[in-house]
Order: sequence, then C-alpha cells, then structure tokens
Amino acid sequence: MIEKVLVANRGEIAVRIMRSCREMGIRSVAVFSDADRTSLHVRYADEAYYIGASPSSESYLSIEKIIKAAKESDSDAIHPGYGFLSENALFAQRCHDEGIIFIGPSIEAIEVMGDKISARKAVEAFGVPVVPGTPGPVASEEEALDWINRIGLPVMIKASAGGGGKGMRLVKEESEIKPSLRAAKSEAMSAFGDDRVFIEKYISSPHHIEFQILADQHGNTIHLFERECSVQRRHQKVVEETPSPIMTPEKREEMGRKAVMAAQSVNYYGAGTIEFIVDDQLNYYFLEMNTRLQVEHPITERVVGVDLVKQQIRIANGEVLKLKQDELSQFGHAIECRIYAEDPDNNFMPSPGIIRHITEPLGLGVRHDGYVYEGYEIPIYYDPMISKLIVWASTREEAIARMRRALYAYKITGVKTSIRFLERIMESADFRNGKYNTHFIEKNQKFLTEEKICDDMCEDVAIMAVMAAYMARQEEASPSRPMGTRGNLWKEYGRRRSLLRL
Repeated sequence: MIEKVLVANRGEIAVRIMRSCREMGIRSVAVFSDADRTSLHVRYADEAYYIGASPSSESYLSIEKIIKAAKESDSDAIHPGYGFLSENALFAQRCHDEGIIFIGPSIEAIEVMGDKISARKAVEAFGVPVVPGTPGPVASEEEALDWINRIGLPVMIKASAGGGGKGMRLVKEESEIKPSLRAAKSEAMSAFGDDRVFIEKYISSPHHIEFQILADQHGNTIHLFERECSVQRRHQKVVEETPSPIMTPEKREEMGRKAVMAAQSVNYYGAGTIEFIVDDQLNYYFLEMNTRLQVEHPITERVVGVDLVKQQIRIANGEVLKLKQDELSQFGHAIECRIYAEDPDNNFMPSPGIIRHITEPLGLGVRHDGYVYEGYEIPIYYDPMISKLIVWASTREEAIARMRRALYAYKITGVKTSIRFLERIMESADFRNGKYNTHFIEKNQKFLTEEKICDDMCEDVAIMAVMAAYMARQEEASPSRPMGTRGNLWKEYGRRRSLLRL
C-alpha cells in the first residue's frame, strides 16, 4: 500500500503531483538541486532531500541519488512526472530492484515504446495504421536513397531513439537527402547516443492528435478521448485543446479503439498517450507512445472529470480500474497555454531571472499550474516553462474568450514571458476558426510577432502603473501618512487625464 511518494521531478509538475497525494492522504517527498532550494515544490512537500548540483546531470538525472533519497525517506513509491527519468527503463528497473514501486508502466513497455522502430512494429502487428516508411533503421545512404525512391518525396528522417524534434529532418528535394541524413544521424548521436534513423512518408498539412490512455494491471484498458496538439514551435507543443476542432464522433470512436489496441500491444498499464498524425481527410497514422503523464494532461482532466495522477497511483497500488469506457464522455471545452520564461522578440531565448511581481489569473473556469512566486529566481539550468494556464467553458468559442481574458490578467515582471505571444494565438483567425495544423505558427508568424498599436487605454494603463509604483514608494517612505492623503494621488491622476483629453 502506497503511503509515501517521492516525486523525482521539480517545478509545476512536482507541485501538481503532490496536491493529488495530499488529497489521497499520501505523504510526499521532494528532491532538489542547488538551484531549487527555494522552489515551491520543496516548500509544499512533507519532506525534502538535497540531491546535488544545479545541472540536471548531477541531480534530477542521477538515478543513484534519487534512489538514495527514496530509501532514506522510506518512500514506498516514486512518481517520475514527465521529462528527466520518466521514460528511462534503467530507472524503472532500479526501482524494482530496490523494492520501490515505480508509478508508471512496465520496464518492457518503456523499452519497446521508447524506440520508435520497435513501437511501430508492435502496434502494426495489432492492426494500428502506421505511416508508410522503412521497416527498420537504414544501414547506409544507398539504402536510404532506395527507400525514398519507393516512398516518394517529401519524407521525414527521424531518430529511432529520439523525441522533441531532435534528429529529425524534412527532405523535399533529392539534393537534400544525403546532407539531411548525415545531419540527422549526427544530431541523434549527440542527443541520444544512438545514431540510428528511419524514414517515413511526410504527411502534408499534418494535425497532431493524441489519445489519453489508462490501463490497470488486470487487463482493463480505456481511453479518455483526444487532445489537439497542433500548435507547435520547432516540434514543441505551445497550445493544446480538447475536443479537437477537426474530430467527428465516428472518427473519435475509431481512433480511440485503435489507441487502446496500441496500448494493449505491449500489455501497457498506467497512464500513457498514443499520438497520431492526421491529414486533412482524417486519415490517421500512429506516431509514437509516451509512457508517462503528459504536460497537457489537465485539459483531459477538466473535460472528462478524472484526476489522472490519482489514477496512476491507484493503478500502481494494484487496484482494478473502476472507470468504464461506455460511462465516459467529454463535457465542454478546455484549452491549455504553456507559459515560458523566454523572449518571443529575441528568437524565444530563455529569460532567467528574478520574478519581481506576479498576478495569477483567477475566476470561473480557470486553473493555473505553476511554481514561481514573487522574489523567486528562475534558474538557467532547466526547461523555461514556468506554468500552465488551463481554462474550461461549455463551448470552444467561450473557452477561447476565457483564455484571452485569463492571459490578459496574467502579469509577470522581472523576466520576459510568452504571454503576449499566446494572446496573439488566441486572437488569430485560423485558431479561432479551428482551421490549423502543425504549420500554424510558421504560417501566422507575422501576425503573432507584430507589435500591437497602443491606444488611449494602453496609455492609461501605463500611467496608472507609474502612479501605483510611485504610491508604493511613498508608502514605504511614510507608512504613517493618513489614508486620505494617499487618495489625492488618484484624484490628481484623474484631473491630468481630463486635461489631456481636452
């Protein structure tokens, strides 16, 4: 029986997992590096253990240090979150060897689905459609040329062990084949220590749609419907929504059934995601399986009404899945925006630094999963995502309007963020109409990055901000000043604005 969980992660996902643990009466244990001594997940946990220097290779990626912390804290289980060691079969094996429950799938499932070629073979054997391509890694440039002649250009060269767009190249012209193949293999070796690549037919106008899977250790497998993840930059998701605006009830049922079959092909248990590439005619092909919780899982939770972390823990406990496929349904519409500490005006460069002020959005249908606070210094060592903003409404149109309102209310100073860029996505005609694919950002680049012309209201806000800052300084200098005197500043502001408008 799981009574204490060590969360082998940091930031917003660590806090999110700990919240579910607390609701279940389970104690949580945090691990932290030098850079994360003051992080919110350390403060929120029941216990916290130091695991090393700031670079992730010396802390969050150190299997030995995390296992040591789990044993010292007498943790029954380890939840890996996402990223870091979440899909590392060696880590899952060490947990098993040490008698610690790994809150995730079997070691075999991680190994098979962690390799794109073996994953492709496994699901294809169960009748799940795959993109036309090589049956395995290509051994030479000559073999690659032969297969490309059979498949036809354009094609995608992909790293077998890859993810996140690394070791991936789009080839449109014959002259690009050899240099693209060499570049993909080199990048794959650098990123994964494995230079094997395979080749697939490139799907034009692709949509990235994934199905959430839950399966117990007793043979019960269900899906919790789809998420549309086509708003991407450099193969990294930026905005997700559910239901998908292109999906039909018939196609949803068919793809959901195939997603369950893909999970069953490796006797999967736990939470996982089957990802499909879908064209404009709704032809779909298996892309990959993520054997972990996804960043965008909250929108499924909101629309289906299921806490996925609690389900993961119950499955790891050996409990039978109580959810039944025919009892599940989608209610309303949810959207998630990933908030990054990065500068969209400077090629999205990371923007580490101290948070001077933060105002989190509130109100009906708004959920904020974050970990930063005023005075917190965002470190340079990790992914720059600082929070996820999730909204729900009864219709897609209302959900977009709610997200626009929530993004407008979300204020952070001290570092650059992607908030304004996300606002522009919500304002774009293609997104509002639901007519977009993975080329959305590239197609709308000019609109998404152009400066919005400021009007009188913008000027008012700027002046009010200056006045507020001045009042704060006056308050610090003369805290005993009568309240009535402080109010005169706002009267003076009003008089000045009236004069300016004459």
